[in-house]
Parts: sequence; C-alpha cells; structure tokens
Amino acid sequence: MKLLRVGEFGRETPCILDATGTARSIAGLVTDISPETIPELADRLDGVDVSTLPVVPLAGARLGSPMSQPRNIYCIGLNYTDHAKEAGLPVPDEPILFNKSSGTFCGPNDDILHSEKMTKLDWEVELGIVIGKAAFDVPVEEAAGHILGYTVVNDVSERAWQMERGGQWAKGKSFPNFCPTGPYIVSGDEVGDAAALPMWLEVNGRRMQSGNTDTMIFRPDFIVSYLSEFLRLEPGDLICTGTPPGVGAGMKPPVWLKPGDSVSLGIEGLGSQGQNIVSLK
Repeated sequence: MKLLRVGEFGRETPCILDATGTARSIAGLVTDISPETIPELADRLDGVDVSTLPVVPLAGARLGSPMSQPRNIYCIGLNYTDHAKEAGLPVPDEPILFNKSSGTFCGPNDDILHSEKMTKLDWEVELGIVIGKAAFDVPVEEAAGHILGYTVVNDVSERAWQMERGGQWAKGKSFPNFCPTGPYIVSGDEVGDAAALPMWLEVNGRRMQSGNTDTMIFRPDFIVSYLSEFLRLEPGDLICTGTPPGVGAGMKPPVWLKPGDSVSLGIEGLGSQGQNIVSLK
C-alpha cells in the first residue's frame, strides 16, 4: 500500500496508488490521511477494490506531504556507523533523541527556505517511520504492529544554529520547510526489510550520499520500542532515523546549500523527492 496526497497546500486529496501506479482518491472513505484518521485507515481500506476509486491525475500536479502535519517529529542522531565516523564522534550506546518542530513538515518537492541569517545549510537523506497505532512501553517484537509505514525524509539542518548557538540541536532543525517528506507512505508489508534499503542524495546533480539502511546502528523496530519507553508515540508521529555519510558538514572543505541550489534524494522502494533552495528575501 502506497498512500499519498495530491493537490495544492491545504486542499490535498488523500490517495492510494493502484497496481499500475495510478493515484486513486480515498476521499470518499476518509476525510484525510491525518493523525485523526490513521488509526482507522486500514479498516476503511480493507476489502476496497482500489481500481473502482476515482482517478486523480498526477501529471503536473503538486504532491503534498503524504499525511497532514504530524503532532510530533522525533529524530535519531548519529544512527549510522559510517556517519558517526564521518562526524568524528563515538558510536552511541543508546539512540540519541531530538525533535524537529512539526512546522517543518512539508511536501516532498516543496522549496527549502533560506534565510540571510543562515551560513551552513545542510542536507540529510533519512528513512522516516510513520506511527499507525499509539505505542507506549511496547516490546521490540510488537513494535512492527504500531508502524503504519515508511517514507523518505530530507532532515534539512542549519549547522551553525545547531552546533554553535549554545542550545539543543532543535535550533538548527526547526525552520519552516526543513522536513520535506514523501512522496508516499509505504506499508511495511510492501517494503519488506526496512533495514536493508539503498538510499542516495544529490546536490546540483552531484552524488553526495550513497548509503543503505543496513548500516543503521538501531533498527526501526528497536527505535519504536525504545522511544515508547520514555514517551507515548501517537498515530501520525514521524520518526526520522538518521543519515548515512556524505552530508555537507562532513566534506573537506565543508559544502553548504545556497539559494539556487537543488537537492534530489530517494530510498529504494519508497520513491524520490527534490527541492530547490529559495531565498526568503
């Protein structure tokens, strides 16, 4: 199952892709793909002949975020062995947790906004986990039952704000449009092993990141179980699970995004996305 939303911001139509890759509206079954409707989504779609649903043309259409704004966005830092090495930091014994503002959430191809106050704007291709059912103190072996599916995330980061402004990482992670997500939410049964997916990112057509989720230190089921020990995960919550090496901060010399640049990225089986860097001036 691939879920997506098509249309202009605030007027997106909730859709499912059929076997031919055609988008079909599920607006007659659910009002939206949202934290409120996600718990009942599987039941609403169960037994539906997708081929009978209305077609939503994709040619020339905007792809929205694959669900409406989540209540929470959680992130796992330094979750790839090779990225920790790139950053010159020790491999963590437990997941490093930080937050992005939910206001960062945007469509997969929406512009990345650049402020004149930014000096070290960076990229990170990441596997995103979307929670389907509330999870609190869930054992690892039950964690998969709380996952709606997986998606592609660009965890955009302003490194000067993140590392040099005397605070939590959230300072450099929470600017509007710093979390392009999608194009789809792909259900776990279709993804297969989410800890064995090739992933990539390019800047202006130059390959910067080539990795695989098999180098994650902490795997998706463990992450969900671990976080649920400390907090209640809610339907629609997004968990960004870390990035492989090749971020701008790891280059010698470092490479930073600037207005006029473009970024494209993807994960095998989950689709691809792309953004332009646009000045707020």
